Amino acid sequence: MEPTEMDEDAPFKLPVAGQQPLVFGAIRPGDSAAAVAAGVAAGNIMRQEADAEVLDLPEASAEHMRKQQELMKEIELRRKMKATVVPTNDSDVRRMLRQLKEPITLFGEREMERRDRLRKMLADMGEERAVAALGPPTEYEMEEAEQAVAVPTTEIFYTEGSQQLKAARHDIAHFSLRRAALRLAAARRQRSDPDEDEVAAGEAAARQLRTMANQASEVGDERPIAGCAFSPDGSQLATGAWSGTLKVWAMPRLHKQLTIKAHAERISGLAWHPQAPSTAERPQTVALATGATDATAKLWSGEGKLLHTFAGHADRLGRIAFHPMGRHLGTASFDQTWRLWDVETGACLLEQEGHSRAVYAVAFQDDGALAASAGMDGIARVWDCRTGRNIFTCQGHVKAVLSLDFSPSGVLLATGSEDNTARVWDLRKRGVLAILPGHTSLISQVRFEPNDGRYLLTSGYDNTSRVWGGRRFRLLRTLAGHEGKVMGSDVSPDGAFTIATTGYDRTIKVFAPDPLAELDEQQ
Repeated sequence: MEPTEMDEDAPFKLPVAGQQPLVFGAIRPGDSAAAVAAGVAAGNIMRQEADAEVLDLPEASAEHMRKQQELMKEIELRRKMKATVVPTNDSDVRRMLRQLKEPITLFGEREMERRDRLRKMLADMGEERAVAALGPPTEYEMEEAEQAVAVPTTEIFYTEGSQQLKAARHDIAHFSLRRAALRLAAARRQRSDPDEDEVAAGEAAARQLRTMANQASEVGDERPIAGCAFSPDGSQLATGAWSGTLKVWAMPRLHKQLTIKAHAERISGLAWHPQAPSTAERPQTVALATGATDATAKLWSGEGKLLHTFAGHADRLGRIAFHPMGRHLGTASFDQTWRLWDVETGACLLEQEGHSRAVYAVAFQDDGALAASAGMDGIARVWDCRTGRNIFTCQGHVKAVLSLDFSPSGVLLATGSEDNTARVWDLRKRGVLAILPGHTSLISQVRFEPNDGRYLLTSGYDNTSRVWGGRRFRLLRTLAGHEGKVMGSDVSPDGAFTIATTGYDRTIKVFAPDPLAELDEQQ
């Protein structure tokens, strides 16, 4: 039949009832098997035979598939680990590892890492093998498992305090309001003064900091020196060592003035009284405080006389700090609490909980209204000293928080962590202002410049200290010289950009701007 051209205007005709329409490319019923056979015979259709050769995947594709399978196994293992409940008591964790015929502890392993190792083993074994190896769970383990998977409540609870604590909160409130008013008035005067150029002052400080050099070095003790602190006027430097010895040095030549065998065990923290320079010559007036791994803190006069010993913590102490009012001392402890002590009576006014692991450091805002605590649980908490409330929780570090410090303005909080980073938190925005990832090991100390807060000092176990400045805290200078971990550091309040560091190498080093570098810049 000859093809004919279709008229576009011709009406469309439907097929006769009972007749299948012929569609282009269709195969008539009954012709399918014959058509397929004809296609195979013509070589247009390829049919896979049962014994046909199977080609191997290329090497790159096989490697990619293997990595994909390993990744899926790792994801499944992590999912199982998340659903696996293990005891929180370390003795129970050790007992279960012993039952599994695994080492109960590895070199350098801590409690949390041991729990993670047990959790991974149980998740990898499966429920049936784990029950066969450990036996059915006891009633105590079932209760602990139910508590672990229970939904946490957000109910606020209060602990009744003493009348002494109430009076202390009242005094702190009055003190902080006066200090805040004076600070804000000074800031307004500075802002309205036409001769004050904040940008120019910041640039001048940055130039000074870029010329920082080691100006003095002294072997400070026979054992590593855990920390140091400048006196409020910057004329003296106190150091505390693992030998339990407290020493006071005259600045800037590091001339030793006083040596005290303060503790039988390692000193972990020390602090100067806020009014120490004006009262140092009076033998019955507090000048210094020390905390140690013997779970006690002690008060010392300027002549080295022991005035009081604070005992009450159930585990060793971390860092300590005086409240700016000078009448209270804060101590951080590995018993998961920090305490507030009355300096005059020696009474414990407050035992503050809130961390799930050891509390390593405590600090007070310059106004005295706020306190901050750093925990081995990876968080820092900000507390209102006037009400006792936890007003902000700094969450972001992935490992223990080891140090913290408030800026002189009171609105910034710096934290240093075992995750090798320091963070600057803006308390007004309740968030992170800057993350400082410059160190290659844990950060042991953070310190703001105490007068204007123009720069921040961080020290770490990578044997260096670093100076950060500007609104975004850019790295200005790296201070090197220690042959071991830098364990403590402080910034002098004398305004001369003086920095002191102490380390595992048992030395004290003093850094200041290099005058020769300043002359070279002027020329």
